[in-house]
Amino acid sequence: MNKTKWLILVVVVIAVVLVAAGLAISGVFSPAESRLILATTTSTQNSGLLDFILPDFKSKYGVKVDVVAVGSGQALENAKKGDADVVLSHAPSLEAPFMDQGYGIFKWKVMYNQFAMVGPSSDPAGVGSAWNVTVAFKKIADNSSTFLSRSDNSGTYTKEMQIWALAGLNTSQFGSWYKEVGKGMEDTLMMTDELGGYTLTDEGTYFTLITTLSIVEVFRNDIVLFNQYSVIPVNPAKNLNVNVKYAVLFAEWIVSPETQDLIASYAANGHQLFFPNAEP
Repeated sequence: MNKTKWLILVVVVIAVVLVAAGLAISGVFSPAESRLILATTTSTQNSGLLDFILPDFKSKYGVKVDVVAVGSGQALENAKKGDADVVLSHAPSLEAPFMDQGYGIFKWKVMYNQFAMVGPSSDPAGVGSAWNVTVAFKKIADNSSTFLSRSDNSGTYTKEMQIWALAGLNTSQFGSWYKEVGKGMEDTLMMTDELGGYTLTDEGTYFTLITTLSIVEVFRNDIVLFNQYSVIPVNPAKNLNVNVKYAVLFAEWIVSPETQDLIASYAANGHQLFFPNAEP
């Protein structure tokens, strides 16, 4: 090969390298720089809230959010393994050890709603006459009324277990009326409706499905049923795969006044589903 051809080849190679470098800088060869993995509970996804608010995040920052909606317990486990950049969950008792073990950089309140007991309108266990939620649970157990438990390490299941414990009851001693379904909230509500039983639900998912269900809210007024959602950016010191830049950016965005207003404006079937309560 003569000198001229060598020069042409070198110029072409340099040009290719420069183009590739330019594409990498622009993000074409570094998708991690323009994508964020959000591990969250099924209620934020099934309720339609994320579909409502996430386009605002993408339009502001050009970052696509990949949502992995599972139970809160599984969401936190995914984050521990480095399979998520940021967590949006509603299981304070599971979030506490996650933070204590250093997996989260910080934890900020985002919004709340509440859990509720739903069941047949005939209310055979008399749950509606209970003066607190532990009495409501005891009435179901005393009557051996069909109760469907998510049994999936979700925030809702964690709350259910807390209430049974407060009632002084052990689910391992229950009969066939207590059904452990291992399903998400949407599927559990559908099954509860089909069986004419009771279950504990977050109101966000319930109100989203209310027009398709015959079961109704039979008990909801108890501070124990308060349902707090929090955002936690995952600590990159635990896993180098974490995209901490966008995780923190997401947390700052979701607690900003503008996004809090978006959350407050979201409703389904005439019901506001989430109530913002971010702290400065």
